[in-house]
Amino acid sequence: MAEPQRVVYGGVDTHKDFHVAAVIDDIGRILGTETFPASAAGYRRLERWLERHGQIAKVGVEGTGCYGLGLTRFLSGAGIEVIEVNRPNRQLRRRRGKSDTVDAEAAARAVLNGEATSVPKAADGIVEAIRALRMVFCSTRNTRTRIANQIRDLLVTAPDQLREVLEPLDTDDRVARAARFRCTGDPADPAEATKVALRTFARQHEALTVDLDALRARLDELTAQANPALRHAVGIGPDVASILLVAAGDNPERIATDAGFAALCGASPVEASSGKHVSHRLNKGGNRDANHALWRIVMVRMTCHQPTKDYVARRQAEGKSQRFIIRCLKRYVAREIHQLLLRPQLATTGRDLRSARRQLGLTQEHVAAALGCQQARLSNIENDKRCNHELAGRYRTWLDDQIATCAA
Repeated sequence: MAEPQRVVYGGVDTHKDFHVAAVIDDIGRILGTETFPASAAGYRRLERWLERHGQIAKVGVEGTGCYGLGLTRFLSGAGIEVIEVNRPNRQLRRRRGKSDTVDAEAAARAVLNGEATSVPKAADGIVEAIRALRMVFCSTRNTRTRIANQIRDLLVTAPDQLREVLEPLDTDDRVARAARFRCTGDPADPAEATKVALRTFARQHEALTVDLDALRARLDELTAQANPALRHAVGIGPDVASILLVAAGDNPERIATDAGFAALCGASPVEASSGKHVSHRLNKGGNRDANHALWRIVMVRMTCHQPTKDYVARRQAEGKSQRFIIRCLKRYVAREIHQLLLRPQLATTGRDLRSARRQLGLTQEHVAAALGCQQARLSNIENDKRCNHELAGRYRTWLDDQIATCAA
């Protein structure tokens, strides 16, 4: 009788030029460690080396979004389950010391004992393209802001004739005016040198503005293509949408619950209880860019979204502070965003459903009886309040059937 193949777990400590791998069996015995180059040929050698020790169950990889991204793509493409592993525990590192082989072994053990369970971002679709464009977009925007500040600061010590002309203007008019300066005087004259500096800064600002507009248009197009439902939500433009899409990655289904997404965004409350005292504190972890995106959505909705304004008024009447209300709203928004990330296609709005129902001459009571639900739940869907996606889908399908029956 053939002996069953041994199940093994791998761990990889990643670096720019090489990766260190370790393999253990299902009871934690170390079977070997090896170093491989960080290249396509090295990835193939690493895979064959793991397979020689037995059947690969999972492989824990450090830095799946950086040095380990290439290896993660290769192993996932080969059908091997890859788990994202954080750096080893600092207390363990103090006891055992620090080396690449120790880190690789710790990664394998983290996968074996269930300490590491996170699925890494796929980084192989449209969201990865958005991430690359967003990187250069942020750099361009920050550089343009720095140049505008340098123009403002240079005017503080500029000659009076330049300061009196440019200081009263806003940034755009100041840049346009300075870019048209004619510099034909003595270059050793401080006034002439200041004009040359201002003109150079202004032309750099104009060039960056052109690039920034082009990048903003590309992000607008790609975010709408990647997730139309997210872009259609109140308070979400291309900048906020790109932040949230990049935070979730090309495979948002890896975040199984809205609580997990809220924790990723640092919008979930953290227990701070002791003895009889039960309380929660602000979560200062998570993706801070995503947390800022949720804050921007809340700020917009508090000014122009009536349900949010009603909620704020009700909570203020209860004596809650503005900061407390914003934290609660960020958690609610995180729940909504998680649903939109999992269902990227633009759904029919409740108003569209109400319009279709009225065209058929049907009442809410009639539809509720047909769907076997309460009339109030249909009213919430038609008014875009507490939308039940499963019921809204059945409602839409039932209306489509009624429209097809009438057309026949």
